[in-house]
Amino acid sequence: MLLQPHQRTKLDDSEDSLFYSFPRFVNHVDDNYINQLKELYRQELPSNSRILDLMSSWVSHLPKEMKFSHVEGHGMNEEELKRNKQLNHYFVQNLNLNPKIPLNDEDFDAVLCSVSVQYLQYPEAIFSEIARILKPKGVAIFSFSNRMFYQKAISAWRDATDRQRIHLVKSYFQSVSDFNTPKIVATQPELPAILQMLGMGGKDPFYAVFARKN
Repeated sequence: MLLQPHQRTKLDDSEDSLFYSFPRFVNHVDDNYINQLKELYRQELPSNSRILDLMSSWVSHLPKEMKFSHVEGHGMNEEELKRNKQLNHYFVQNLNLNPKIPLNDEDFDAVLCSVSVQYLQYPEAIFSEIARILKPKGVAIFSFSNRMFYQKAISAWRDATDRQRIHLVKSYFQSVSDFNTPKIVATQPELPAILQMLGMGGKDPFYAVFARKN
């Protein structure tokens, strides 16, 4: 078992749909993070490809100069997804209750997930689904920082350091045999996290773990 039952628990174990019932039209990371994410997308995403933006919201951070044949969005708040102009279509689903992604086999060139992996209670099931819907050589990119809705993050994430979280996401990929060896991007903030939390400057750390389907 990838995670023990206690590692999947959340401080707020109420229905997730209640927590996400009202829209949050804010960026959960700073411009430094967003710029690094866009650059990674430029390097790894082919033009005119089919993209799934998993656990998305009102923005997807896809580079505006890039053209895609289809961008599918998924999230927990329909008002946020409606606002996202980069999506061609979207669906609302709680992956912690139903990890089956309602999309066809080998239909997407890339699956993206930004600052949301910490909320998955059954990541091995989700990563298996991602492998199913990806085309051969398709890429899955999971990016994150040190920010989170603490009460909704799983225990394994809350109790980990940033370095441990990188290895945790890497283990999610490795739980599925369809993926090749994950690659890691890690950019640390210029100031210690405690000073950043106190509003004393610095930048959000940027972490990404990504791998291609065999």
